[in-house]
Amino acid sequence: MLRFQTRLLPTQLTAKTPLAQQTRLHTLCRLAGSADTIPHAKRPLPRSLKTAVHLACRYKQTSSVDQTPSAKDAANEHTGIRLTTSPATAQRDTPATRWRIQSQTPFVRLGKVYGDLSKDKLTGFVVLTAMAGYAVAPGAAQVGTLLWTALGTTLCSASANSFNQWIEVPYDAQMSRTRNRPLARHALAPLHALAFGVGSGIIGVGSLWVFVNPITASLGLANIVLYAGVYTAMKRTSIANTWVGSLVGAIPPLMGWAAATGSLDAAAWVMGGIMFAWQFPHFNSLAYTLRADYSKAGYRMMSVTRPRLNARVALRYSLLMFPLSAMLTYLGVTDTWFLADSSIANGFMAYCAYAFWKQPDGKRSRRLFFSSLVHLPVLLTLIMVHKFIQDRKRSLKQKDA
Repeated sequence: MLRFQTRLLPTQLTAKTPLAQQTRLHTLCRLAGSADTIPHAKRPLPRSLKTAVHLACRYKQTSSVDQTPSAKDAANEHTGIRLTTSPATAQRDTPATRWRIQSQTPFVRLGKVYGDLSKDKLTGFVVLTAMAGYAVAPGAAQVGTLLWTALGTTLCSASANSFNQWIEVPYDAQMSRTRNRPLARHALAPLHALAFGVGSGIIGVGSLWVFVNPITASLGLANIVLYAGVYTAMKRTSIANTWVGSLVGAIPPLMGWAAATGSLDAAAWVMGGIMFAWQFPHFNSLAYTLRADYSKAGYRMMSVTRPRLNARVALRYSLLMFPLSAMLTYLGVTDTWFLADSSIANGFMAYCAYAFWKQPDGKRSRRLFFSSLVHLPVLLTLIMVHKFIQDRKRSLKQKDA
């Protein structure tokens, strides 16, 4: 039964009524099928309210209808209103009218909608880590291979993210962080999202296979399968999903390295290991901040079920960044000075992880999260700078010889 109460009648609204109250009453009236509208509303409903109304309207037909208001409700008739579904409204609630609040997405905004579906910011980050792997790999860079690698990685990431949202739409609608995603707010039909995921995956893997090499294409396909097929399913069953998600994050540098060299040597796996270890302080701190949302949606995250383990794992992998960075110097990818520079960047994130482990709270989790956002681009830049210095030293030695 859908039943909402408010202190104001639609006829009592004036231009001085706070906009938040106007918007709330407007939402409830539309949800209950009332013809009353707000004469002084100054802007359309925000997306978060639209999403809540969509969910309520979706299940309105299966709700019971209350036609017998109590004496207490009658006594409060002049102080407020109660909006309930009526038999006439229930009869009118057909699939064609159930979603009337959500307007059709204009054609000019489809690019933004598909960008949200593919998680464009996350996809951009994935492409940058793949390009870092390409830049650090030995050998001369080829512009054509670099561009095809970037395009194929972009499409593979977009495909994985589209499948993820297509599968998780009922749960995304329950979380404040994700309820404005295209499928959760019904900006796209599920079939469109599925077709976009399939199409971008086929084109992405195919372009990597034809224009780069089979190893890079296989890694791109593995990324889609692991993220959409394994990680997404495990989020509701086991806290081991975090390790699978970190493995997904470790693949892009391997793709870049394989694109440049056609193989995966020891230094490539070290680059992947750095990305794998970095995922834990980054994601565990974010998951701690969002643990209430994850719990509400039924996700089994360490931050929800085992918060102390969540903090320990973040610290553990922050400390692992030290030996992984030293391995790049040992393998001759960077010069010796990289040990000192990388220790400063790794030490700052490790300090934030230690503070979070010592006393987990919202303030320290946010500090660790933002430190991880700064840490990774700084570390990747240092790797590329010291790799360039090391290559210069080698070329000078060869000239002298």
